[in-house]
Order: sequence, then structure tokens, then C-alpha cells
Amino acid sequence: MSQEINSPFRYAGGKFYARKLILEHLPEHSYYVEPFAGGASIFFAKFKVERNWLNDIEKDLINCLITIRDYPNQLIKSLEGEEATKERHAYYKNEFKPKTDLERALRWFYLNRTSYSGIMNMQNCYWGYGPKYSMRPENWPRNILRSSKKLQGVKLTTNDFEEVINNVPDNSFLFVDPPYYNADQEKFYVHSFNKEDHYRLCNVLNANTNRIKFLLTYDDNPTIRELYDWAHNLHEKEWNYTINRTDDQKNGSNKKGSRYKGRELFIVNFDSLKQIELFGDELNINKTRKKFF
Repeated sequence: MSQEINSPFRYAGGKFYARKLILEHLPEHSYYVEPFAGGASIFFAKFKVERNWLNDIEKDLINCLITIRDYPNQLIKSLEGEEATKERHAYYKNEFKPKTDLERALRWFYLNRTSYSGIMNMQNCYWGYGPKYSMRPENWPRNILRSSKKLQGVKLTTNDFEEVINNVPDNSFLFVDPPYYNADQEKFYVHSFNKEDHYRLCNVLNANTNRIKFLLTYDDNPTIRELYDWAHNLHEKEWNYTINRTDDQKNGSNKKGSRYKGRELFIVNFDSLKQIELFGDELNINKTRKKFF
């Protein structure tokens, strides 16, 4: 399956609403890598190429993806008869003790689909399901099966990002979506990402920039601009997204939600087709001036 589908997961900080902007900047490639896969919204949204590698340090997330890839029918069977209720959410969060990889995947999938914004840090993993805006349990099997088809042949690992980037084949394309530099990430993620990690990421991308292509997304701030002043181009991007009742827990509201603006830097080390279309000959000038778009 190569066509666009949605990620099987909800994920805090995911790029669901920025998919169109990101896809416009992707270069031609035959090997695709995400060192920080998370919900892998871009992988599921893009055309699947010959070779693909999704990595994330969160072991339960990758275990769930492996289960979806290799044992979709077993996961569907284990979810049979489940309902999206606050009581079941509390059960899987506080009482259910998985003993197998399949049970770990069951717990992770259920909590992810029913938690506020898909936050999986158990300290902030709260009930956040709304039947009008969340995927209903009766649709979970179809979601799992189509995701499984697209995941066939995909390499799934839980390595440190530096190991991944250093070991990708030459001419690979990497979509790199680390935690935000200024984010209060301990509320959202199981594994923290400190300032040293941000510097490590910059250094390993710089060291490999002549043999790979990458699109890196970051929150826009002076430190990140300074760190990546060696990069080919930095683009300021913004997009609309909506906080629905399932995400903001507004009880009793019939409104779909409020619209917000997402703003980030897209940092690249190549000329995408979109860049050439928009800026043409200016690209050659900007290479020397280090101009920020």
C-alpha cells in the first residue's frame, strides 16, 4: 500500500496538520528514514518508496508498530468487544499488567486511541475520547489492517537517533522531527530530550550532510537558528490546526473546536522542487547569503 493513509496513532507534537506543507518539500528518494518516528504521520501520508526505516526510542510505541505490521489479526482479536469508556481507560492505565508483547501492544493502542491528544506519559495520560471526533472502536480493525499493509517490509527499531543517522545508507532522505527545543516535553513524552541531545542532533546531521538529504522541523527560536546556520535553507512555516472536544475536554459543547496556528522552522540541506518553484534563481544567491525564508 503506497497511497496516503492516516497514522494508526494520535501523537502529541505529531505533524498531521502540517502534512501537506511537509510533503511539498520532499526530494526524490528511494530510502526513507524517520529517526524520531512518533506517530509517523509523514510516512503514512507519503508515497511508500522501496526501503523505509522508522525508529523511535519509545519501546512500547515501536512494539505496537511491530505488532500491527506482523500480527494485525491477533491485535484485532485482542481488541474485540472493547468500548471507548473512561472506566476501560482507567483499567488499562492503572490495573492491566501486560505479560506479552501482544498485550503490551493492546494496552498501548487502547490508551493512545482514547487519551487526551494521544499523550502516553502515564503521569499525564488522561481520558480524552469524543465519539464525534475520535476514531470509533468498530473502526479500529480497518485502521490496523491498512496500517499493517503499509508497514510491510519497513524496518522498525528503538535505537538512539545518532546511531540511526550515522548508519543510514548514502543518499537516504531523512524526515527529522525531534521534540521542540522550548517544549515542556516531560509532560508529553516518556523519554526526555535535553539540550545536549539537541546539540548532538545538530552535530550528527552536520557530519553527515554531504551524504544524505534531510528535512528537519523545529520550533523557531534564536538558538536553533544559530545552531543550524550551516544548513542550506531555513523556512518559516505555519499551518492551521483544530483542538477538538476530544483534545480540550470541553464537556457539553457541540462546537468542533477552535482553530490555532502552528509555526515552525523547516530546515533542509537540499533544494526541493517546491523551493525551486517558489524561489528559482534566488536559491543560488541565498546559498552564499545564508538568508532565512
